[in-house]
Amino acid sequence: MKAQVRYTMSSTDVLISARGLRKQYGALVVLDGVDFEVRRGDAIGIVGPNGAGKTTLLSVLSGSQAPTNGSIDFKGNDVSSLDAARRCRMGIVRTHQVPQPFSGMTVFENVFTAATHGGGFRGAEAYDRCIDAIELCGMTKVANRRAATLGLLDRKRLELTRALATNPQVLLLDEIGGGLTDGEAAELVQTIKVLHGRDIAIVWIEHIVHVLLQVAKRLVCMDSGRVIAAGDPNEVLSNATVMDAYLGGGR
Repeated sequence: MKAQVRYTMSSTDVLISARGLRKQYGALVVLDGVDFEVRRGDAIGIVGPNGAGKTTLLSVLSGSQAPTNGSIDFKGNDVSSLDAARRCRMGIVRTHQVPQPFSGMTVFENVFTAATHGGGFRGAEAYDRCIDAIELCGMTKVANRRAATLGLLDRKRLELTRALATNPQVLLLDEIGGGLTDGEAAELVQTIKVLHGRDIAIVWIEHIVHVLLQVAKRLVCMDSGRVIAAGDPNEVLSNATVMDAYLGGGR
């Protein structure tokens, strides 16, 4: 029996420290001076109305977009100028709201590509990470199926499986529960809890708040590109400013 792959992290408490993040497209300000911190063991939920800047924040943290201003440190090192591929190999990994697998490849081939190209692993280590991730995320029965034939839940699971195979230290989840039934979302929550139990810090954007609260220990609410409340989930959700942002619909 092969040994279980161990996903380890630095002893540093602070993993991501972002300061003064601003993202602007001409006159449109999408992020407006956001400070954001992710610590070892965190399970952070991000909520807010449409257009609040939530997905842009994940894009900037993961390196798929560059901030107009501000800085991002990862374990004490400035990664502001590094692209998404470099950050992925360092341990900052992001999933997408709409799964983007290689549709002509099998599930295993998708995961192996993530382990080798995303994680930088080779040979037996890459193979072991693939098998471990596939088993953990419940994808064993469909490992040899082409990604194009998968239903929505399995495509969401494949997003998690590919991310896990890269050896993430911080996992950024963008609306991974979107479009699922309550039962399917509950299955996904159990997988995310297992990932968190492996010392992977979770940052999760989700509109289905009751699903999000099954994982999140800290809640951040954004509106109009700013963080308007952060802290204990119950306190954030009862905050008058947060309630006004939702009722007002954001921008």
